[in-house]
Amino acid sequence: MDWTDQGIVLAARKHGESALIVQLLTRAHGRHAGLVRGGAGRRLRGIYQPGNAVTARWRGRLAEHLGSFVCEPGTSHAAALLDDPPRLAALSAACAVAEAALPEREPHVAVYEGFLALLDALDRADRDEAADKSAALWGEVYVRWELGLLSELGYGLDLTSCAATGRNDELAYVSPRTGRAVSLSAGEPFRDRLLALPPFLAGRGPGAPAEIRDGLLLSGHFLERHVFAPLDRSSPPARARLLERLASDL
Repeated sequence: MDWTDQGIVLAARKHGESALIVQLLTRAHGRHAGLVRGGAGRRLRGIYQPGNAVTARWRGRLAEHLGSFVCEPGTSHAAALLDDPPRLAALSAACAVAEAALPEREPHVAVYEGFLALLDALDRADRDEAADKSAALWGEVYVRWELGLLSELGYGLDLTSCAATGRNDELAYVSPRTGRAVSLSAGEPFRDRLLALPPFLAGRGPGAPAEIRDGLLLSGHFLERHVFAPLDRSSPPARARLLERLASDL
């Protein structure tokens, strides 16, 4: 068995003295693992940093085998973000969430394309003269990527209209049980039991830092409920660190 695909490094763990077990998010083959011989050595280890883009060739005797990767380096996103802790935290969180949430070897092209959009938004912050605007941009893209991942896995939220009234004006909350949006007037008596709907997800302007955090709490609730809890897993620590980072910047 032999295939070549575009991929993003999600994780790389040492195996033996010099090899790595690498997890990639690939366009056509989903989350896929493989052995990289010599990957822990000085010449290759920089390629396999989480978030880096690669062109990967996988080979295995049978499709169900672990197999091995030989990867050509693409864009080194991780190295470009080393001096920006918030963006590096976002990249680490996205890699950890994708590794933990996606079924192995099940293609999800929309998740892959969304990850590329997130990488572009993180990179674009360096080129954007308006620092506040760029920070809002990558935060929004991150939240939308997690919501897109939920949708791809069959747990999409319905944020188009109020679950109680059917109208789409003044949407302010989300039901933690159904994932349906709720309007300000209908939800106000129950606000302590509802999740906040950030205005940027309702089409009302760019997201401020507090709204990005609300967006992460929203997507995180449904990731825990529908994805991690059924697998007897907790949310990845890297995601918790991203929330802590954003909270410290408020």
